[in-house]
Amino acid sequence: MDEARDLQGRLTKPPGSLGVLEEVSVRLAGLAGQCPPPLPEPAAVAVFAADHGVHAQGVTPWPQEVTAQMVANFVAGGAVVNAFAKQVGARVTVVDIGVAAPLEPAPGLLSRKIAPGTADMTAGPAMTADEARRAVATGIEVARELAGQGARCLITGDMGIANTTASAALIAAFTGLPPERVTGRGTGIDDATHARKVEVVRTALVRHGLSEGAGTRDPLDVLAAVGGFEHAGIAGFVLGAAALRVPVVLDGVIAGSAALAAAALSPDALAGCVAGHRSAEPGHSAAVDHLGLRPLVDLELRLGEGTGALLALPLVQGSVRVLHEVATFDSAGVTEKSAGATEKEAAPRNDMISE
Repeated sequence: MDEARDLQGRLTKPPGSLGVLEEVSVRLAGLAGQCPPPLPEPAAVAVFAADHGVHAQGVTPWPQEVTAQMVANFVAGGAVVNAFAKQVGARVTVVDIGVAAPLEPAPGLLSRKIAPGTADMTAGPAMTADEARRAVATGIEVARELAGQGARCLITGDMGIANTTASAALIAAFTGLPPERVTGRGTGIDDATHARKVEVVRTALVRHGLSEGAGTRDPLDVLAAVGGFEHAGIAGFVLGAAALRVPVVLDGVIAGSAALAAAALSPDALAGCVAGHRSAEPGHSAAVDHLGLRPLVDLELRLGEGTGALLALPLVQGSVRVLHEVATFDSAGVTEKSAGATEKEAAPRNDMISE
């Protein structure tokens, strides 16, 4: 990382002029243990799909069978994630980790079903302890498979009707924030449904002794209590990628809540995580702030699937390509700024600074 910072300072540009992208390249150099780090390409998206027992509590107007229908859409190449992946040259793999309906085998679909959906987290644990462990292990295995097939950057995707409810419960548990702060409108629910969703999250947290936060609870226990199979799978996906020193671009609120679990299991796993975008879901901001990650894109997206992360992928790749391809002042024969030069003219005015 020190070498990467030094190299950034010698490239033919004012030091720090690439802002957040410079720090991304430095972190990825640290992850790889070399400078410059490997180019994070090609990329592969893993869309973890699962259903949720909490759907029975009326937290969304969408029927549960939409999960399986959207999996078929992903496999057929007709979803937004497919369009965005094609644009940036990424491959899409769908992982059935817990879809309620049986799915026919198809190219691009991995059958890794732990169970046909979770149980209702307001009535008991969403998963058994064994199911939670198996779901995390599945995510680790998927990361290993995709990296073994040549992927040098992994992207989180998700699909599961009612999964923003489980995400809100996980975020509240791991951050200690109240349900009303972290529970959003998901697919665009009305006020009455949103109020019900907040109370469902609150009920689940109380039911499992998580209303004051997870504290020192085993992260796997928290995942089992209020998470979904896709959350546990993505947490394992992050852990597996970190172990392989392959960067992961996180998508929105589902990925953010899963990353909280991964960080609770192994804080070092965050070294390989890049927050691709900031979701319109309030829980996502709470998650990335808690993790100390800076989202690269803010377009008020709330689709999931991996779409926001895919839009950010060229930024991540560009940050590393700079270290590979941009000349230094010495090699280009460009005169550097003199040691006594003033920075007055280079400093931005307050009224020109924007996020």
